[in-house]
Amino acid sequence: MMGLNIFLFTLQTTNPSDFQYFSKGGGASSPVGTIIFVAVFALSIAAIVFINNRNSGAKGTSTKGKTTGGGGGGGGGSKLFSGFAFNRLARNIGLDSEQTKMLNFVFKSDDVVDPEKSVNTPALLDRHFRKAYRIIEQSSGSEQETQNRLFVLFSTRNILENSIISGMSSTNQLKDDITLTLTYGKDKINVNVVNARTELLTVDAPKTVLGSQVKIPKGTRLSVLFFTKNNKGFSFETRVAGYSTMHGHPVLQLAHSNHLRYLSQRRFKRRQAVIACFLHLVYVEGGGKKQRLVVDKRRLTGNIADVSVGGCSIKMTTPVQVGARFKIEFAQGESNVAALGQVLRTNRTGASTIIHVKFLKVSQKSMNIINAFVYEYAHE
Repeated sequence: MMGLNIFLFTLQTTNPSDFQYFSKGGGASSPVGTIIFVAVFALSIAAIVFINNRNSGAKGTSTKGKTTGGGGGGGGGSKLFSGFAFNRLARNIGLDSEQTKMLNFVFKSDDVVDPEKSVNTPALLDRHFRKAYRIIEQSSGSEQETQNRLFVLFSTRNILENSIISGMSSTNQLKDDITLTLTYGKDKINVNVVNARTELLTVDAPKTVLGSQVKIPKGTRLSVLFFTKNNKGFSFETRVAGYSTMHGHPVLQLAHSNHLRYLSQRRFKRRQAVIACFLHLVYVEGGGKKQRLVVDKRRLTGNIADVSVGGCSIKMTTPVQVGARFKIEFAQGESNVAALGQVLRTNRTGASTIIHVKFLKVSQKSMNIINAFVYEYAHE
């Protein structure tokens, strides 16, 4: 509307005498008049386009999920959030429909325009999820609704933590100088990547600990292991394509692989801690259908050394048996956490015992509290 007003204003303020050239007595238009008219019209159109673009840009910076404006998600420029690319990414990760909706909410809440970059950048991903956590926490919904949404939020985050996406899908993406561990027979040989962006994966020619070259026959199949800078482990299978020379040094050439396997040692992220806790022995009473779990009133004390929603390690001075079940209680901020756990193994360290516990039953609220602590989203 503003652009239209400027156009009308321009026409109104043009000297009326200029229009006498347009037509005289129904005759042909004057060349001078035509030039003036075209110039005025062109300037007016240019003004409309300029103002509309400026207004669109201003609106774009404040519209979530449309443009980069707020800088969320490391997009840059005025790139649009692609729903098609997002849905494909969610499917590849293995999210269900509820988790896909949650991830969409997480990204839109922080103006993400490049979902793939966010998924592959742990710092960005945590920033988006931390903001979504705050929004859900401060929502006006019921306590149960809030806990349900937080549960889906953290289940989504845990899947992303161990997703095969993790920034790696092909050996073409390997960085130079990253160390690969080749398994050749019973030997494990470390070599550095020289160039991964060529037709073959080029690495340093393998050597023994004494420095002599290890000659691996062409066509030999090898298992390879490597870790990225953010401690993500991967393995893949390859074969020896041959040997060559690069920059005057011998190199080994390997076939590229598009089938990287992500090595997840733990199902859930774990965080180191020192948290005082109480343990109550839990035993089974009765038989058959009348069986029930009984919590002993007596309690033991210990300190949680690390914790995840899957279990924890506890340092104690009292020895306990492997297989024993305990109700474990501890405080986190202003909230109390309770879980039923079973001792999987124990380690003796001087006068203390470290017990490794697998959680058998944890309430939804307690799981949310533990996850918020592990990912450091909670107020501390």
